Amino acid sequence: MEGGAIVESQITASSVHYGVLGLQRWGPELARLNNQGIVNAWTSASHDRNPWIEINLQKKMRVTGIITQGASRMGAAEFIKAFKVASSLDGVSYTTYRGDAVRREKVFVGNSDNDGTKTNMFDPPVVAQFLRIVPVVCRRACTLRMELVGCELNGCSEPLGMKSRLVSDEQLSASSTFRTWGVDTFTWHPQFARLDKAGKTNAWSPARNNRSEWIQVDLGKTKRLTGIITQGAKDFGVVQFVSEFKVEFSHDGAAWSTVKDEDSSTDKIFQGNVDNNSHRKNVFEPPFYARYVRVVPWAWHDRITLRMELLGCDD
Repeated sequence: MEGGAIVESQITASSVHYGVLGLQRWGPELARLNNQGIVNAWTSASHDRNPWIEINLQKKMRVTGIITQGASRMGAAEFIKAFKVASSLDGVSYTTYRGDAVRREKVFVGNSDNDGTKTNMFDPPVVAQFLRIVPVVCRRACTLRMELVGCELNGCSEPLGMKSRLVSDEQLSASSTFRTWGVDTFTWHPQFARLDKAGKTNAWSPARNNRSEWIQVDLGKTKRLTGIITQGAKDFGVVQFVSEFKVEFSHDGAAWSTVKDEDSSTDKIFQGNVDNNSHRKNVFEPPFYARYVRVVPWAWHDRITLRMELLGCDD
């Protein structure tokens, strides 16, 4: 939550408070631990008698705890003093956490001020894709910033080396490269497609905007791939990013397969970015094994522009 790996679209709530004549939106996407600013947390609407905020973790995770924090609104401290936790595997059927108790739903003790943090651990842990925090007692209003504690069930979601440069420049290739104004100094090489890379030319961009372009990573040996993080960039102030893409993979660099949609068995189109700088994480469900991975842009804003990180682990 705090680091932004959980994106805004994964966070929903039963309602939202609009303050200052409706100009301030205290939305669920703001409920990140230590979020700063005047409007920096989620607050439920005053008429909402059964408020909740929910995180979609995109796949089954092992959640071992939660850190909660209130906020200050119009100079007054607001926080959740007590809450319950409900979880779900499918987003339809929910179970309220009971801990070791058989009959009683567990009520967690929350915060006692607007800025301090309170950690509650789940014993036993919760295995779920959807985690819902249900306020029971609130101080002035149900206002929350939070972080989840836990890990992946399979323990295989490590960055594979794009950002850290464990993947060398020689391991990156592309169908083509773009030069701003045709100048060699402003060439958008595939070697620049590293998550959070800075600089004037800090991403990969192909010579043309079409669906036949691709960027390829040679991981050096077969790895287990579980996800990808994508990011756009700016070219002299112009916002550019890939909004949809496909993923192809190969063991030998010659015969290629495309990641399929589990439900329809058609080529899966992953949802990419909505701006130039935020991270968008997509999970490969199920994971696949490959040495070579290609990202094929399918839709884009202004021009195909990509920074990225692959997630997974050794075979």
